[in-house]
Amino acid sequence: SNISVWWNFGSLLGLCLASQVLTGLFLAMHYTSDISTAFSSVTHICRDVSYGWLIRSMHANGASFFFICIYMHIGRGLYYGSYLYKETWNIGVVLLLLVMMTAFVGYVLPWGQMSFWG
Repeated sequence: SNISVWWNFGSLLGLCLASQVLTGLFLAMHYTSDISTAFSSVTHICRDVSYGWLIRSMHANGASFFFICIYMHIGRGLYYGSYLYKETWNIGVVLLLLVMMTAFVGYVLPWGQMSFWG
């Protein structure tokens, strides 16, 4: 059979996406998008909201794990020749670009010093 452990990364991507959506919704409930107060709202989440630091850490580390799973998924696709299915591969490339743009926006949202240089 050609099914191996490498085929699990697509399912892990779905699990990561669900985790990112849930933690992102929770963070959005306490986030202020104004440039002057965005960073202080992130500080408020980490210090004053119950387990806010944990939710934010899960969200940040979940994004990193999401990209690990994406790269493993792409590697599996390259190894098994999934790029031969042009339409499916092109949809995957478009989704990768959308995820990268979304991750950049998420990186900039706290309006901290790292966001400025991002």
